[in-house]
Order: sequence, then C-alpha cells, then structure tokens
Amino acid sequence: MPAIVLVGAQWGDEGKGKATDLLGSVVDYVVKYNGGNNAGHTIVVGDQTYALHLLPSGILTPGVVPVIGNGVVIDPAVLFTEIDALEKRGIDTSRLVVSANAHLIAPYHRTIDKVAERFLGGARLGTTGRGIGPTYADKMSRVGVRVQDLFDEKILRQKIEGALELKNHLLVKVYNRRAITVDEVAEEFLAYAERLRPMTADTGLLLGRALDEGKTVLLEGGQATLLDVDHGTYPFVTSSNPTAGGACTGSGIPPTRIERVIAVVKAYTTRVGSGPFPTELTDADGVKLRTDGAEFGTTTGRPRRCGWYDAVVARFAARVNGVTDFVLTKLDVLTGWERIPVCVAYDVDGVRHDEMPMTQTDFHHARPVYELFEGWDEDISDARTLDDLPKNAQQYIKALEEMSGAPISAVGVGPGRDETVQLRSLV
Repeated sequence: MPAIVLVGAQWGDEGKGKATDLLGSVVDYVVKYNGGNNAGHTIVVGDQTYALHLLPSGILTPGVVPVIGNGVVIDPAVLFTEIDALEKRGIDTSRLVVSANAHLIAPYHRTIDKVAERFLGGARLGTTGRGIGPTYADKMSRVGVRVQDLFDEKILRQKIEGALELKNHLLVKVYNRRAITVDEVAEEFLAYAERLRPMTADTGLLLGRALDEGKTVLLEGGQATLLDVDHGTYPFVTSSNPTAGGACTGSGIPPTRIERVIAVVKAYTTRVGSGPFPTELTDADGVKLRTDGAEFGTTTGRPRRCGWYDAVVARFAARVNGVTDFVLTKLDVLTGWERIPVCVAYDVDGVRHDEMPMTQTDFHHARPVYELFEGWDEDISDARTLDDLPKNAQQYIKALEEMSGAPISAVGVGPGRDETVQLRSLV
C-alpha cells in the first residue's frame, strides 16, 4: 500500500484536517513530519471543535496510529498539555508514537526567539516566538537535543552545556537577559522523560515495516509550500521543509514509497505574519473574507491577512510538490459575492509573469492580474455532489482546476467533517 503526502499549497491554514478526514477510513498511520507547535489544525467533528498544534490530526480517528516524525521539533510541555486536554474530552491518545530522533525545544530557544524578534524591530519576520527557528538552527549546527537524549542524563547535560556555551554570551551581552543554567534546562526536560519513554520509537523502522505489511501511511505537512525554507517566500518562511520532499527526510520514508501527493488549497488566500502577498486585500473586502471565514490563527489567534485566490501560487505548489490532487476548501465562504476575482498572473514593472518570479525583489513588486468570475447567493453547505452546487460555483471550481495544474478531487462546502463534495477518490 502507498505512502500519501498531504501538504498545504499556499501559506498555511488551508484546512488540511478536512483532507485527513476524507482519508481517515483507509489510513492506518498519520505522520507529522515537520514543524512544531507554531501552526495548527482546526477540526470539526459533529458539534465538537478541536484545535491541534503539535499532534497529528489522526489522533482524532479511532484505530489510526498518530506519529510525530524525526523532522518535528517538540516542546514537551506543549505536547503533554495537548495530550491532557484531549484525554479530558474523552479522546484516546495512547496510540501516539514519537520519534527518538526528533529535536526538543528548550527554554533558551523560546527566549532567543522572542528577544531576537523584538531586537529586529521593523525587520522582524513575524515568528510565533515559540522557539521553532532557534531549535532548527541548533539542529543544523549539531548542538541540538533529541528525544532520545532524555533517557541518558549524562549525555543530556553535556548537550545542554554545549548549547548554552555560546547562547548565554548572546543572551547576556547582546540581549541584556540573564544567563540560563544547565540545571534548570535539564530539570525541565527530565520531568518529561518517563512519560515520553513508552511512546518513543524508531519511527522510520516502524513506518517502513507498516508499508511492507500493506498499511497506508499519510504524511501530513505542517505550514505550507510558500513557507518552505527552500521554496517559499524567503526569508518570510518557516525553518523546515513542509513540501513533499520534506516528507521523506522528516519521516524516514524513501521517495519511492510515495504514490500520491494531495495539496490543500483554500478557495481564496490567507497568510499570517510578515512577507509579500500579491492578492492581499487591505480594504472592506479583506475584512469580510476574514470575518466570514473566521480567519484567525489556530495557534496564535492572530488575524490572518486575506486575499483572492492566486493561481500562480497554486501552479507553483503543483510543480514543486508533484501534486496529484487538490482539495479545495472553504468554498462556502465565497457565497454572497457578486463577482469573485482570481489572480491568473502577475504584473512586475510592466512585464507579465504567468509563473512565480525568480527573485525576491520581483515577487515583492508583483501586482495581481485578475480574471473575474460570477458569484452565487445559494447556501452550498448541504451540497454533496458537483450537481448540487450552483452553476456559478461549478464554473469557479472548473476554472480553478484548469489554471492550477492538477485535478481538484474534493471541495469543502462547510467546516464539518461531512460537508464535502468529493469529485474523485483520493486513494
């Protein structure tokens, strides 16, 4: 059976939980392969709403094994707060498996993230301040602390000491903060060691064997394509690889096992934090999209910047990820608009670009070239087939499919798990 990759096609918050729900009945493992608690999924089950930040969305599906892969950075306090909150609501989290090779977010990572962002002032990147970037930086600098290190206190203290040697100079001499001791960090980490131990595993081996046994593995990316550290709108990106290629390095599953790449794309566009956004609306239309779509961050509560659908971004995502299927979400939010603009290309200083500009400078200067589509007024939340939708909504879907580079296989028409029009099977 295949490994399936699920990615966001824009700047995040596309509603990946909706696609996970569609696959829930056939998926045996759901793997979070990148990022940390700097993003989240909002999933509606009946009359219950769940906000997940670090846990894979498969935690809500009975029988599915949720896995936190080696590419994730973990704040143990956040992990267990989230687990405890779900347990109190009757959700069984005992199936969770955590990679021994995943890196841990330390107190000094959170501190440096926050003070560095303030230090940058107007040049700040818009991070969540949760220590994600500094933890990945330590990983690449080979001074990180991994989950497995919690089970050997001597090694744990050595690694913390090595990490703090430079960081304390930075905190004290540059940021005017107090030094952090090895003891306080070790004490915080060791408090979680015994609770983490039974859920820790060689997840690459686990997933490889699962595929050999005919199980289906869903690899779920955090953030989205345009936030990829290599392929996104750098430097206004995350510190990991949410694209399909990152699924391999972040899980230990080789690319030859991946048979499908599903990208989730919103029927309009949003992003959180700083950075270029060609279709952004800063007027009343932008406020209406934000209000109607409840566009506030699952993790931070920050209002999302809103704009029209960007087909250039969708085509880029299709190419970079090798998308086999798009899942279009939040089509219902567009109900009531007389006309709906779609960005089909960019104008950069008088030159038309049908694909993403090569340079950061050009992308900052990009202005959307719009094509207008007729809107609809009918409530579409009860639609379950394409024919149930208003003709103008059908035409909008078909137009987006033609200009986005891959088939649209499902359409979200409301926040609920069952409020979906499925056009093609995703497996």
